[in-house]
Amino acid sequence: MSLAQPSAADRKKADALYQEALNAYQRWDIEEALKQFQAAVKLAPNRAEYHLSLAQALARAGDFDRALRALANYLRLEPNSPVAGRVEQLFASGMDPVEQHLTAKMKAAQLPLDLIGAAIQMWMEFRITLGAEPLSIPKPEAWAAALDYTVRKVNLHDIPLAKLAAIYDISQDTVSKHHQTLVKMLDIMPCDYRYFTGEKNPLDKLVEAAELLDQLEARFHED
Repeated sequence: MSLAQPSAADRKKADALYQEALNAYQRWDIEEALKQFQAAVKLAPNRAEYHLSLAQALARAGDFDRALRALANYLRLEPNSPVAGRVEQLFASGMDPVEQHLTAKMKAAQLPLDLIGAAIQMWMEFRITLGAEPLSIPKPEAWAAALDYTVRKVNLHDIPLAKLAAIYDISQDTVSKHHQTLVKMLDIMPCDYRYFTGEKNPLDKLVEAAELLDQLEARFHED
């Protein structure tokens, strides 16, 4: 990718914006992070890490089309990156080995298609969120099992870990380890809106309760 080199002043400003964006991303202020990442990219479009971080923020916001475009820009700038192969897989038309195992096992368990779709979305978001971190997949079925286990827990379709591990012929420790990695990396919570497929999310009641409390608080302090 042949791009005009930014001036020293623009590089300095872009670096400052990038740091602000990273801080916003860490505190889950995704709207602010996106704003600052985009501003940094505009000032210094030749910085590969800016495009990669922008992709991570877009994925967290659920905008996967734009996240993939940002990743494409990253690959054009860093074609020999150690994670290039993993990133390129995101553009493949077919399923990768993890998705193949995941889909086969979840279909065999007669789980709803939207639940399978949520697990595949989780896998895509996870790989984007990893950024430049390496990802070892010696046994695709291990990650498939962790995704299956995690998306079931999110949707309150709990299954004993031992039973799930047996279905995929993977040790419980491995499934648990990968599950914890997914939860930590994606900051997954029970009934997470990103992956919850039911008609009514129990978290809605908490949101309604919080809104009601705010209203009551405001009325309480009225003169």
